[in-house]
Amino acid sequence: MTDVRVLDDAPWLRSGPAARVLELLNGAGAEARVVGGAVRNALLGIPTGDIDIATTASPDEVIRRARAAGVKSVPTGIEHGTVTLVVEAQPFEVTTLREDIETFGRKAKVAFGRDWMRDAQRRDFTINGLSVDADGVVHDYVGGLEDIAARRVRFIGDPDRRIAEDYLRILRFFRIHAAYGAGEPDRAGYLACIGARAGLETLSAERMRMEMLKLMVAEGAVGAVEAMADGGLLQAILGGIAYIGPFSAMISVERALGLSPSAIRRLGALAVAVTEDARRLSGRLRLTNSETKTLDSMGHRWWRLAGMDEARARRRLYRLGPERYRNRLMLAWARAGADTDTAYWRELVSLPERWAAPKFPLKAADFITRGIAEGPALGHVIALAEDAWLAAGFPMDQPSLIAIADQTVTRFNRDHRL
Repeated sequence: MTDVRVLDDAPWLRSGPAARVLELLNGAGAEARVVGGAVRNALLGIPTGDIDIATTASPDEVIRRARAAGVKSVPTGIEHGTVTLVVEAQPFEVTTLREDIETFGRKAKVAFGRDWMRDAQRRDFTINGLSVDADGVVHDYVGGLEDIAARRVRFIGDPDRRIAEDYLRILRFFRIHAAYGAGEPDRAGYLACIGARAGLETLSAERMRMEMLKLMVAEGAVGAVEAMADGGLLQAILGGIAYIGPFSAMISVERALGLSPSAIRRLGALAVAVTEDARRLSGRLRLTNSETKTLDSMGHRWWRLAGMDEARARRRLYRLGPERYRNRLMLAWARAGADTDTAYWRELVSLPERWAAPKFPLKAADFITRGIAEGPALGHVIALAEDAWLAAGFPMDQPSLIAIADQTVTRFNRDHRL
């Protein structure tokens, strides 16, 4: 039996690209509805992202109607009944109603159908099993409306069966709870995730990365991560120790500084204490090169940043650049403990806004004219001079620069005298 209500606050149903797609797919024996996350978000009063559409029309019929209406169609997943329609540069995934014939992980065997209830029952969570038609009528076959009102994330039907169909649903359970749930995770779903945690080993690193990065920036990330740790799930994902305290502290630090949530920065706080952790995590989650470099930099001797005065902080900022300096410093702050001096850390983190590191003014020619030949020796001398310039406080006046160049060459020649 279905529960029905009307969605009043969804202007995209009345006009615009989504309304146009629904119009071309409705009628002549076919029906189309918006399904999944867009319906959930509209009911929760939060911004709607991608708008997915389900239809009783076959994929071929979807393509035919799109062509007749002058709408671009792309067969992005036509073997599973999905065609992407592009209206006013906005893509819409349109999927023909399906029902599972056999399920074995991600390779479920499906058949196209016309039964909205059976299509809803094959989805993952009740709050994702809702659909809304062009008139704004919300159709609920799985108890999603009640769960949305309670901010409860609950598997549709038997949790063990839903998870066995796709073990990624373990991560999705915690990620969606963190984003849309309230209180403790649904008990039946939680226990099913714990019981099936060995299935996480079968997942690709890329799919785990996608879910974990989304989880990191969800509103209720701390509670979800704590529940995962208590259930023995994080070890299978991270392959190492999870640092819940620093993770929670990093979120507080971001908020104190007015910074947008950073998934990688939070992941670093959760799982990186030394650079070896960053490299292990990169392999576990198949992180991008940029993400790996960020974590590696965060984990590199972050403990040395505690107690810095501004002169030393300037040298660090010069060496690291603003972004890496800030991320490493924030990790040190997050790991400083409850008695940390907030004003002290704020002052250090704000340094890139207060001071721009100058460019090292001495050039290769300054040392060649002093008798240093081109080659490895020249590079070594320049590095020594740069160190001396930093130690002197970044002087830019000519007398100081001449003195640094002369002293560096004298020191080099003395140290390399036969």
